[in-house]
Amino acid sequence: MALTLTEKILKNHLVEPTGNLPERGADIAIKIDQTLTQDATGTMAYLQFETIGIDRVKTEISVSYIDHNTLQEDYKNMDDHRYLQSIAARYGIWFSRAGNGICHQVHLERFGIPGKTLLGSDSHTPTGGGIGMLAIGAGGLDVAVAMGGGAFHLSMPKVIGVKLTGMLTTGVSAKDIILEVLRRETVKGGVGCIYEYYGPGVATLTVPQRATITNMGAELGATCSIFPSDETTRLFMKAMGREEDWSPLTADPDAVYDKSIEIDLCDLSPLAACPHSPDAVKAIRDLAGIKVSQVAIGSCTNSSLSDLAAVAAIVKGKTIAPGVEAGISPGSRQTLLQAEKTGILGELIRAGFRILESACGPCIGMGFAPNSEGVSLRTFNRNFKGRSGTPDAQVYLVSPETAAIAAITGVITDPQSAAAEISSNAPAFDDKAAFDIRDDNMLIPPRPLEDAKNEVILRGPNIKECPATPEIPDTLSLPVLLKTEDNVSTDDIMPAGAKVLPLRSNIPEISKFTFSRLDHTFYTRAKEASGCFVLGGDNYGQGSSREHAALAPMYLGVRAVIVKSFARIHKANLINYGIIPLVLDVAEMYERIEQGDELMLTGIRFSLEHGTPFQLSRTKDGLSFTAKNDLDVRSRKILLSGGLASYTRTGGQ
Repeated sequence: MALTLTEKILKNHLVEPTGNLPERGADIAIKIDQTLTQDATGTMAYLQFETIGIDRVKTEISVSYIDHNTLQEDYKNMDDHRYLQSIAARYGIWFSRAGNGICHQVHLERFGIPGKTLLGSDSHTPTGGGIGMLAIGAGGLDVAVAMGGGAFHLSMPKVIGVKLTGMLTTGVSAKDIILEVLRRETVKGGVGCIYEYYGPGVATLTVPQRATITNMGAELGATCSIFPSDETTRLFMKAMGREEDWSPLTADPDAVYDKSIEIDLCDLSPLAACPHSPDAVKAIRDLAGIKVSQVAIGSCTNSSLSDLAAVAAIVKGKTIAPGVEAGISPGSRQTLLQAEKTGILGELIRAGFRILESACGPCIGMGFAPNSEGVSLRTFNRNFKGRSGTPDAQVYLVSPETAAIAAITGVITDPQSAAAEISSNAPAFDDKAAFDIRDDNMLIPPRPLEDAKNEVILRGPNIKECPATPEIPDTLSLPVLLKTEDNVSTDDIMPAGAKVLPLRSNIPEISKFTFSRLDHTFYTRAKEASGCFVLGGDNYGQGSSREHAALAPMYLGVRAVIVKSFARIHKANLINYGIIPLVLDVAEMYERIEQGDELMLTGIRFSLEHGTPFQLSRTKDGLSFTAKNDLDVRSRKILLSGGLASYTRTGGQ
């Protein structure tokens, strides 16, 4: 039987069921080869990993990255970093120190291997698909279980084939490819799917370009995205000094996809995702002339050497326009060193760019916020309202080329208008010479087990234990404490930014910010209530994998979330922390239920034990309605056990 590349990797890693791949939507469990964490999610993940009680991670490679909480206003972030470094030393984990770079780019450069599975406690882990990995984002508790040797469970995904033909024209980039996919598919179009790229156009794209596409594929709601591993992949890995890790991987010639999309790269023009959603895509030519006050280039989406080279080609010999502030975040320390060696860095500095740390930084609201009501062009992957740190900023997601020319002109400008200039100014450097810089001295390798056992775990005063998950009763009669609109993101549920991120290891404190962007009274009202429900619209919980968007609501007494539809990772996180995810059988019921209504959820344990629909009613008038029981058997068992940690401790797989 002909298989897609996705199916081949899944089949090679299948733990349950054994044998052939099951039908789409069935629960499967796969072996995880590698894991990654970052410091905003890692502290809680490792606190949970410690409770498993083993001496060493059981993966082939696990890496702990410091790339989110690098703004050290007080002791909290560095205390977390010291904890994470001691955990890495104790349990056989690679440790990437602060300043070494963004987890996804460093992992692509130093650790990623075609055909391997990677599970990361960050929603942009699918970046690894750029070299043919099956790389999936998940909550920290799922990653902790994988580090302990447990399988990762997911629904057997549909495989969407994206056939690329032709070649990009000057001024058009890989960012425009993924923006075109988002324009067609929307931010919820990829739920339950993996996007697999194939066709003659693939060979025209470099690995960094492919990684841009797989990275931002997370905004589709997809499980992940993947490219074949081909000669281009081999050359990239050779440049990284890791050619021995390369192997060719591709779909069978007659593989059948569940759905197919075709994009002729020759026909693409520069695009932008307009405020405040990654799928609000318009052509740059239709936005031309909008005044810009800030440009930010970097993030795990567009911070490679080739991205910086494209910017340098446009700004060479010019100066950032008056009224515009521009910053660059190199994706890794290796990229920064390469940019210096090739002269790219000098061009950027001479043009007036501020060189920011090799970290996530502005993408997660950690500094470099726009001015009030400012228009900020960013090469990032998300533009949710307020995520930048400025509530009323207008954030556009664009390619490095579009961002660079706007920095020079001061307005949104089509980079194709400077196509000849881009070509003539392209930095001339020897790829091999540039990539000769492979400085890994900011990576600390795992210690031998004999030495590691003596490592003392360092815990600062801000590091608190993970709160216990409550047991599931048979009946809940509680108020709807909050009603939200469609496409609520995990940023809306639990914000990031310099004020909130340092509290990621302290759930009682971080819970004070729960839903603060939607309703600043929620925390106070939740503390006064003895439990509650939350009502949401479509695609509830899109965006980041942050499990704190489930942990903090659980701590505040949210017992069930009732919605039209869920984003994948957030639904899994709710289950892991004992919050019942309910999908309305009749979406119109959303309009009839109001904030403040008291609802009764009955026969909960029976529904979880037998897979029957959930029964609800409204107290004031007896209005009855149902919610789908679309939970697989394992998820129902996790809820009945009081969450994934409890389920795992009692022998659940």
